[in-house]
Amino acid sequence: MRNKSVVTEAYQIQIAMDLIKLGARLQLLQEETALSRERLLKLYKEVKGVSPSKGMLPYSTDWFMSWSPNIHSSLFMDIHQYLLKHTSLTGIEVLIKSYCLYLEQINASGDEPILSVTRAWFLVRFFDAEMLQLTGCTECGGQFIAHVNGLYTGYVCGICRPPSRAGKTKKNAVTSNLLELSVAN
Repeated sequence: MRNKSVVTEAYQIQIAMDLIKLGARLQLLQEETALSRERLLKLYKEVKGVSPSKGMLPYSTDWFMSWSPNIHSSLFMDIHQYLLKHTSLTGIEVLIKSYCLYLEQINASGDEPILSVTRAWFLVRFFDAEMLQLTGCTECGGQFIAHVNGLYTGYVCGICRPPSRAGKTKKNAVTSNLLELSVAN
């Protein structure tokens, strides 16, 4: 405690506050900051006004493979990869910035975000663990999330060839329109 830097602690608190505002779960905060659980609980209650939600974190690569989550997750991961390559951001900073940019894109389209910051965090971890990868669509050239070691010769994405049930709801129709615009740009 004696050697604790005030600047380092302030940075940790700022990271935690940014994540809390984005809807991060307590387990993510504990993993990404050096703050104690008690401190994070107090901070969470102060920032959000309520206790953090409880329960298990989502942990499955399969969630990212279904149609709409795949499109949203691919958009996020493309942003994340771009920021890693073209900025000096690293670690949790690039996750926060990528997620904020993802939210800007989704909100500009009038759609609701499907990807939570906690799922985005897991997505990055799945990429780091080489469980997921980006695979190119042979029709549009976009990069989409796929399992590592899958057979993706001639892969066609869910935007170019949506499943028959896609777009049946207003929510899915907006998602489809948003991502068609993203691929076109």
